[in-house]
Amino acid sequence: MKGYVFPGQGSQFEGMGKEQYESNSLAKELFEEANDILGWRITDIMFEGTKEDLTQTKVTQPAVFLESIVRARMAGDAFTPDAAAGHSLGELTALVATGALSFKDGLILVSKRAMAMQKACELVDSTMAAVLGMDDATVEEICASITDEVVVAANYNTPGQLVISGSRKGIELVTPLLQERGAKRVVALSVGGAFHSPLMQPAQDELAEAIRSTHFAVPICPIYQNVHAQPVNDPEDIRANLIAQLTSPVRWTQTIENMIANGITTFIEVGGSGAVLRGMIRKINKEAVTDAL
Repeated sequence: MKGYVFPGQGSQFEGMGKEQYESNSLAKELFEEANDILGWRITDIMFEGTKEDLTQTKVTQPAVFLESIVRARMAGDAFTPDAAAGHSLGELTALVATGALSFKDGLILVSKRAMAMQKACELVDSTMAAVLGMDDATVEEICASITDEVVVAANYNTPGQLVISGSRKGIELVTPLLQERGAKRVVALSVGGAFHSPLMQPAQDELAEAIRSTHFAVPICPIYQNVHAQPVNDPEDIRANLIAQLTSPVRWTQTIENMIANGITTFIEVGGSGAVLRGMIRKINKEAVTDAL
């Protein structure tokens, strides 16, 4: 059984999508439709922009979404998922690829999500850090010991790699505590703010109404959603989990483990370099077969 997985912010690269645009008429049509929906030419930045241009949240999220969807659509009848999942932003991509959302509605939500998150980032000086070589429970315990600042587990990427998120002061306070307890490394991440933490509440509030007013359909296969790592088909459940996602952790390790337990043997990464999620999956389960689309 095949599970298709969709990357999130951080998988962008210079020139992304240009080859598909120039060589495939369907891809060109989708890219131009995206330009029209957004009201500005995102393709100009994707194809010719600098690394710095592409790291702006308002650009990154729709660009990563768009490039993945183009790859999925180009696959045509070969796109045959038995299950799907996306890492953070990638969850919206998975919903569009599997028919739970239309392309237009998905892109609009992605754009609104990016703008709302950018505004939330500007309210509090916040950041994220990757904690390497420590078990999840210990990281959670140490984060919980910081009571005057926000510091929480945000991305359960692989065993031994948990990303924490919070106020900059909170991250600064918790870092030496993690190191004292045996973390191999605590690596500050170059991100705009504290994604998947309570500090994203303003973004969640802003996006919630847009999600509630958007039509969701039953996807062609179960979607394993970030908030609980369980398969979902019901549109109302999908909607509620998508709203909760902005302030909840991405349970990627648990997602892959659950997909494997439910019979997924091959994972196909759709978009970006095709290596980010595949690398995580192999660390979660060395026997998992991975490929890229």
